Parts: sequence; C-alpha cells; structure tokens
Amino acid sequence: MDRIENCISFQIGKAAQQVSRRAKELLAPYGVTPVQYAILKCLDEAEGMSGAELGARIVLDSASITGLVDRMVALGLLERRPDDSDRRVQRLYLTARSKAQQAGLDKAMDRLNREAAGILGTSDKRFAPLLRKLGDRNYWKTDV
Repeated sequence: MDRIENCISFQIGKAAQQVSRRAKELLAPYGVTPVQYAILKCLDEAEGMSGAELGARIVLDSASITGLVDRMVALGLLERRPDDSDRRVQRLYLTARSKAQQAGLDKAMDRLNREAAGILGTSDKRFAPLLRKLGDRNYWKTDV
C-alpha cells in the first residue's frame, strides 16, 4: 500500500463517519439515532417482531438489541407485548408517537440518500445494491 488514503478500509471508514454524522444531524430533530431509526423502520414494515427477529434483520447481537429496545421503550417509541402463543417471547410494536414521526424520519433518510447520491454523481438505486454487496460477508473470500 503506497498511501493510507488509497486503502479501501480507510476510505470506507471515513465515508461511514461522514454518512453517520449527517444521519445524526438529520434525525436529531426527532430525538432518534440512526440505529433507532433502523429499528423503527423495520417495525414500520413488519410490526410484532421479536427482539431476536429484529436483531437478525439488522445484524445486531441480542445484548445490543435488548439495550436499544429498553431505551426506546423508556423514550415512548416502542412497546413490548407478550406473544399470544408463547408468553416468554415479547413482541415489539410502534407507539402512536413513533408512528406519527415515521413520515418525517423517512423523509430525513431519503434526503440523506439523495445527498450521498449527489456526492457520488449517481443514483442511489445504483450504489445501494453495490454497498449491500460489499457489506455481505458471503461475498468475502477468506482464502484470497
């Protein structure tokens, strides 16, 4: 490697810092963090997930999901309800407050995607699948 600036790990790390910073700015008026937005968005798409299902969807371990959900329940963004068939399982639901914020949150993240696409000079429809591919461990070969 001739210069650290040419290392993809360094470049993606710096890009992630900037995207995260901008996401925090755009979500701040709603009192929601980027990972909290991800949880709200998943539940907006499919309410009633368990913590384990949610963790699998956004690729977070159970301890992290539990802590996030605890905070979001305390903030009035989520509520837990027992599963009808297995009372040991808690299902997660949006509150009226989080449902009321969802359109604004989505608008903020749509803006983030448009800004990033503008910086890259492409459409988010083109680079989003490539980023997903880069983030999928199934594409990475450990024997190269």
